[in-house]
Amino acid sequence: MDNIQEQFKITGEKKISLNDFDTAYTGLYKKDDSEEILAGLIKETAELQTKLYADNRHALLIIFQAMDAAGKDGAIAHTMSGLNPQGCQVYSFKQPSTEELDHDFLWRHYIALPERGRIGIHNRSHYENVLITKVHPEIVLNERIPGIEKVADITDDFWKGRYKSIKDFEKHLTRNGTKIVKFFLHLSKEEQKERFLKRLDHEDKNWKFSSADVTERTYWNDYMNAYEEAINTTATEDAPWYIIPADKKWFTRIAISNVILETLKELHPKDPVPTPEEKEKFAEVKKMLESEK
Repeated sequence: MDNIQEQFKITGEKKISLNDFDTAYTGLYKKDDSEEILAGLIKETAELQTKLYADNRHALLIIFQAMDAAGKDGAIAHTMSGLNPQGCQVYSFKQPSTEELDHDFLWRHYIALPERGRIGIHNRSHYENVLITKVHPEIVLNERIPGIEKVADITDDFWKGRYKSIKDFEKHLTRNGTKIVKFFLHLSKEEQKERFLKRLDHEDKNWKFSSADVTERTYWNDYMNAYEEAINTTATEDAPWYIIPADKKWFTRIAISNVILETLKELHPKDPVPTPEEKEKFAEVKKMLESEK
């Protein structure tokens, strides 16, 4: 089978163009086998998650970014099923609150980070601050940043500063034991249209649809440029991006699960080994319990 982790991994060694990535790619995988393959990947991941939790040295932060209808929610639900909920936490970031706007743009993401031993999933993330704000720079004015009084004040140097803040933030997390994996679910414009139409045609899916989604669709090329620049600027070996084909949901889930599993393996989580003193204490406690009547 394909080496999914390396095939879709972007580390910033060379510039990429999203046009070079096939959104409908499935490789040698077959849909008929997808449920069995996914179940196997989840089983292995669950075993490693238990070790990660017990080891309590590393945290894993998984970031999901995508255009509307790319399948983030479904991917999270399917790839995280079977894991211990005590060791996972999912945050979905919406429009910033008044309190959040009173802090720097990274604040709300920092306080949502996973603890050691846990897996944190961020559905959208700090990258919204160089994605939707890049397409709609007027949003930045809500942050009341000194020197940024109008859209014309938001120069190339401003965006360079944002990218640097993000890279420094991720470097800091990495140095302190948090492994970061960033997924961009790469959906075609044609497939998004089909998914929107399905949401409109089926009443039980209407709740997933917002007319604002269609408005944002008119900025498709701007968003692709923003994603491309964000990926090229912030991808590193320690905090890589993965450009995951998203037109075929069953393959998307296999690819994501594969990357998460291989990433956990790289952390080498181990069950803690008791010290000689602890073993001696355990023996005493065992003897005490066995002597109870």
